[in-house]
Order: sequence, then structure tokens, then C-alpha cells
Amino acid sequence: MLKVNLRPIVSKINLPTVMKTTILPGDSVERLFIATQVGEIFYIGNGEIKTFLDIRPRVLKLGESGGYDERGLLGLAFHPNFYHNGLFYLHYSVAGSQGPSALSTPFKPNPCDPKTLNLKWLNREAQSNHIDTVEEWVLQSNGQPQKRRTLLNIRRPFLNHNGLNTLNFSPETSKLVLTTGDGGSGYDPFNLSQDNLEIAGKIIEIDVDRNINGNNPPIVTRFNELPTSIQETLTVIAKGVRNITGISYQRYYNQYIKYVGNVGQDLVESLFSFVHYKPIPVTQLIHMNSESEMEGFINFGWRGWEGAFPTSTIKGCTENPDVEEKTIAYYDQSVTLSAIRLQPLTSYFHKDPRPDKFEGTALTGVQPYMGNEIPSLTGSVVFTDLVQKGSQAQVKGVLAYTKLRPDGKQSDYSVIQTDYDFGSQPANYVGLGTNLNQSKIYLAVYGSMKVTDLNMGTIFEIAP
Repeated sequence: MLKVNLRPIVSKINLPTVMKTTILPGDSVERLFIATQVGEIFYIGNGEIKTFLDIRPRVLKLGESGGYDERGLLGLAFHPNFYHNGLFYLHYSVAGSQGPSALSTPFKPNPCDPKTLNLKWLNREAQSNHIDTVEEWVLQSNGQPQKRRTLLNIRRPFLNHNGLNTLNFSPETSKLVLTTGDGGSGYDPFNLSQDNLEIAGKIIEIDVDRNINGNNPPIVTRFNELPTSIQETLTVIAKGVRNITGISYQRYYNQYIKYVGNVGQDLVESLFSFVHYKPIPVTQLIHMNSESEMEGFINFGWRGWEGAFPTSTIKGCTENPDVEEKTIAYYDQSVTLSAIRLQPLTSYFHKDPRPDKFEGTALTGVQPYMGNEIPSLTGSVVFTDLVQKGSQAQVKGVLAYTKLRPDGKQSDYSVIQTDYDFGSQPANYVGLGTNLNQSKIYLAVYGSMKVTDLNMGTIFEIAP
């Protein structure tokens, strides 16, 4: 089993959502930037932590319903030309936009009750949870960041599944890539992720170098509600997303492998990879009615498929509560999507009896490693799970890795062992990040599942 060390870089910070490096204008050193869920952005300079930007007053007040929350500052990306133009991008949940959510009770599909399979999200303005915004900012010559414009305002039905590390620039197209979760609750009640008109559950490229007239786009849930001038800047590269930890790119000769992690419902966590894809401009997508028009378009299969399995509900057996009965939730949709969905690169499971594997909870990060300090990892993709299930003494996350197979078939994965002593405190592995050339990988660990428990975060570098 591969063994690595965890080297602490900074501790006692709020819950980290993004870790990435860049070179500040006028600087010569690549610096690690850390965004926190409550709305702070720090960077490490000369061994000390410095504040780059604090937008806490702009961010929705988190944790008011018990402390657990999936909203907040979720995305940070630096323009490929940041050193010269100072542009960077934020995705966060807007202060004061809290609403009642689209459903008042938890949702579970019942194949015996067709009503539960065909729910519609009605009265969206009144029945939504919050508004997410994507903004362009500039680092001015005096060193102060300032907001330049709003790119999108998106109304979200529920508190959860807003994504994590949601903004990244594509090295292929130089466009800003926004990764959106399916809107939340569980089981995607309104099937937003498969609906071409819905912004939820998609991977979207934004051409930020095109001038957009106006600075106040409407608050929308569907692409066709956007003005044409904004539609023309958007391209969709994938649908069928449940909840997502961003997108990462690995150079392979003259092309890039894209990696995406889709968080599972009850059965399995899934890692996907693809090289070729057919992006569809939003101006075309909103008029497409058949899957035949979308040949080559990436579809991860949710909500019909949870990774490698048809999406299922689980309940204990009446005769023996220790045994579970799994029922296919959306059989017709599983059949329809069976041939067009992308197969996962690798999967790991919430229950797994194999001794060399682990039982996971939720995928929280996916990053390629191209460094040489840990030769066994070079060229592989590293991923992390929030917390390992089972009988181990400590609440602690898991690191693992996999590699693409030359024959393109599914890959197995291997667990990465760490010896770091977290003491008696829980160690939830909440995210991964890399530097610019992917020679370093950073791991974010948090001592609580509640965003209201402050200053319990540590950032580590994974070291040999």
C-alpha cells in the first residue's frame, strides 16, 4: 500500500472550499490561495497567511438550520492571463436570498406512485432556497480587489448540491468552466440534471472574454430565461451531474484528459474521465428535443444512473432488518440512458466487504498528480472521501488514487495510507487542490461537519 506524509501548511482556518495557486501581478512566486465557505480568501506569502479578499457580508448567513450547510463561497478561479489583467472569478450564495426551498418534506421516489416520478418545480420565485451568483473581479493596481460585473444569477431549489470548487479555467478553450449540482434534496426530485433547459446538473463553459452588455443579469433557473447576449457566451459540455467537486485537466501529449467526480446518493461514488467531447452552444441546446441531436455530448447518467448502477432506493428487509432491499427508482429513465451515459473510470462504494478497499461517504476532491516526488503517484489521479465508514476508532477521511488504463476499460483504485496523528478530533477530508503544474497536491481537513464550528480547518501538502 502506498504511504504518504501530510505536511501542515496552515491551520485554524474556516471551512476550505477551494485551494489553488497563482502568481500575483508583479510577483515572481507561485502562491497558494485558499477560499473558505463563509467568504474569505487567503494566500500564503513568505510563510504567513494573508487576507486577499473578505466577502463575508456578501455571502448568505450559513448554518442557520443546524450548522450543516452546502452553500457559501464555493468557487474561485484566476483568469489564465491574471498576472497581466488581474481578473478572477467567484461563485457564491448571495446574502439575503434565503427562501423556503422547493419542497417542504424530504423526497424519495416510489416506483409504485408515478406522481413521485414526475414532480415539477412550480412557482420558482417563491419556492426556492437561495440565489447563487458568478462574478468577475479585478485586482486593481493599488492591490485592492474590486467587483467588475455579474456573469450569472442562478436560483437554486434546495440548500444542498451546489457543487464545490465550482470554477476552473479550461487549458484547452481558455473558457471559465462552471460545474453545477442538480439543485439538491436527494434523487433529483424534478429531474433537472437531464433537462436541457435547466442550468442545474450541468458543466458549462463561459466565454468571459466576450463583452456582455449590462452588469445585472436576471435571476434565472433555465437557459432560455437568459438574454440572448448572455446565452451566446455559454456552452454546455455535460449533463447528468448530481453533485460535483469541480473539473480537473491532465495534459497527455497534445490533448487533455478531463476528470470529474460525481457524488453518489446511497450506493456509490463515481470518478469519470473523458478526452473528446461535443460542446453544445446554449443557443442551440435550448432548441434540441432528441438525444440523437446530441451525439458525442457527455452525459453522466444521473438521475437514472448512480455511477455504475441504476439509481436505487434502499430499505431494510421486513423479515431481516440487517439485510437491505434495493429497488430501482427510475427504471424507464435507467433504460433510456443505458446506452448514452458515460461509464465511470472507477467507483467506490458505501458498503464494501473487500479488505483492501474502504466504505465511503461522499467524494470531495479529484486532482491529477504530475509531480516526481512521489513516483508511485506520478500520472495518476488522486481523490478523497469525506469520512470513512466502518469500525475504525477515529472519524477520518480517505485518500486514494487510480490511473487510466490504456485499453479504456474501468480502472480499480488503491487506498493511500497516511500516518498523521489528528488526535481525538474528527478529520473530515473536505477537498483537494493543486499548484499550476500539478506537481503538488493539497488536502483540506476540517474538524467538524458544521460550518458554524469556526477555525477548525487545516491545509496539508501531500508529501513523500
